[in-house]
Amino acid sequence: MARIDYADLQDPEVSPLVEQIIAERGSVLHLYQMLLNSPPIAKGWLNHLTGIRLNSSLPGDLRELIIMRVAVLNNAPYEADQHAPIALKEGVSQAQLDELQTWQSSTLFDERTRAVLAYTDAMTRDVQVNDTVFAAIKSHFDKREIVELTATIATYNMVSRFLEALQIHSDDHR
Repeated sequence: MARIDYADLQDPEVSPLVEQIIAERGSVLHLYQMLLNSPPIAKGWLNHLTGIRLNSSLPGDLRELIIMRVAVLNNAPYEADQHAPIALKEGVSQAQLDELQTWQSSTLFDERTRAVLAYTDAMTRDVQVNDTVFAAIKSHFDKREIVELTATIATYNMVSRFLEALQIHSDDHR
């Protein structure tokens, strides 16, 4: 159960945002219903996440592997529950999802993907990224893609930290 109550979706102050969220996401997920306790934060969050998920040049499979790895590292089950089906639709295999915990010893990830997963691990676990990890990223991606990778990793770390601090879970009664 979440640590604070979810926002009332019938509140007139949040109605325009509820409509936008439904238009962009299909429904108001637990995450957004919590964010709607602060409409200005919810609006900024929605716009930011839409940019990361829908306006980036990164391939969907890499984006979703990043999100799923962040969820694993941060022990964020809600994030994983929401993104596993998206990852599968974007071409990530179930076997790859199953081996994300031990990707370093897996043969299911190519060199480019391994560089992304190492970068995700470094940013999430250590914050500072060593030169070797960054050199691997730089050898596979251009400046725009590096910015988009970095922003995606940072953003989904923000998401998992918000979810876990407030104990937001898929089975919460709202």
